[in-house]
Amino acid sequence: MNLQTAAKHPIAPQTPPLPQAKPESLRLSSVRLQRMSDAFKRDIDKGTTPGVTVMVARHGQIGWFDALGKQNPGASAPMAENSIFRIFSMTKPIVSVGIMMLCEEGYFLLNDPIAKYIPEFAHQKVGIENNGQLELVPLTRPITIQDLLRHTSGIAYDHTGNGLVQKLYQQSRLRSRRITNAEHATLVASLPLMCQPGAEWNYSRSTDILGRLIEVVSGKTLSAFLTERILAPLQMAETAFQTGVANANRLAEPFPNDPWTGENVQLFNMLEKPVMESGGGGLVSTTMDYARFCQMLLNGGILDGNRIIGRKTLELMASDHLGPKVGVESHLVPAGHSFGLGFAVRTQQGMAPFAGSVGQFFWSGMAGTFFWIDPKEDLFAVFMSQGPGQREYFRTLARSLVYAAVE
Repeated sequence: MNLQTAAKHPIAPQTPPLPQAKPESLRLSSVRLQRMSDAFKRDIDKGTTPGVTVMVARHGQIGWFDALGKQNPGASAPMAENSIFRIFSMTKPIVSVGIMMLCEEGYFLLNDPIAKYIPEFAHQKVGIENNGQLELVPLTRPITIQDLLRHTSGIAYDHTGNGLVQKLYQQSRLRSRRITNAEHATLVASLPLMCQPGAEWNYSRSTDILGRLIEVVSGKTLSAFLTERILAPLQMAETAFQTGVANANRLAEPFPNDPWTGENVQLFNMLEKPVMESGGGGLVSTTMDYARFCQMLLNGGILDGNRIIGRKTLELMASDHLGPKVGVESHLVPAGHSFGLGFAVRTQQGMAPFAGSVGQFFWSGMAGTFFWIDPKEDLFAVFMSQGPGQREYFRTLARSLVYAAVE
């Protein structure tokens, strides 16, 4: 909604809304923000997505918050400001902040080997493809915690390719939501790496391993740690690894079949409590909940007087941790960008096919959620939808539309 229709879909009372202001007072164009909403409406009318939410905030206040289309294509309820979404990999920045909080407290060093805390990783090998066979070779150096944060660990994802290592992932139980974080880490450690640690950027289950590291170091479940140290202090009352049955009428759902390919779309049940609390992709949340996390990041680690993480630590996270030696060949890290500790980071004003600022950082979720933080413009944006096949299209569209409205 824009500010004039703010009362249409009230925010859940547990999550206090961020302050709101008229767009022009924040140097945002209300005319151009309306054009942004109109563009999303056109896509909804074309059947690209059932519905979306979009929020733009600047200088500590929300200038635009719109909920458009349907929450569920099989029901009549409109998309609402407090609709609940699977945020998948937007879990990763929250867990990465949790890791860096423990680092700040001296529980480990970023260059510590992960095997120091999860011993199963001490015996891992690298899988080299040779004439259709997998040759296992020793590590030249151990996987570090920094490797896990920046996805240079050599660990894989089963859905990012069909190499021999990824096929081993696909044949394992790694996708199961019924194994514990400890069992998941042991499984990953039993499989070969795609490359030597530090050699390549490969999007992976590394953040799931970081979730297990949080459990080992803190002595708490991942959900308990995140709630106690991040979610509760930020008053993100709607963010968890499941939501209650009382919220069944608030769940955002995708089309059953992808509107572009016709393929079946299957996402996890948000009402079901998983055994595995996936640090890489298990959380559900609302637009306002995640906005509170974004405002904390934009503020340099603090919100409403609650400091979550140190300003200099956050600056480290939002810096380039790959440099020229580690190449990134992935649509997830566009041209003119690199990767930090839990976020992608813009390193050049040009190169990318969308506007932005050097130093902005962001990440997204497989089902179509997306956020970015722009310190230079003192701006953040949150976009929520549920449709895996359209996620890259909407990521680019949202950035172009939002920056067109910045005065």
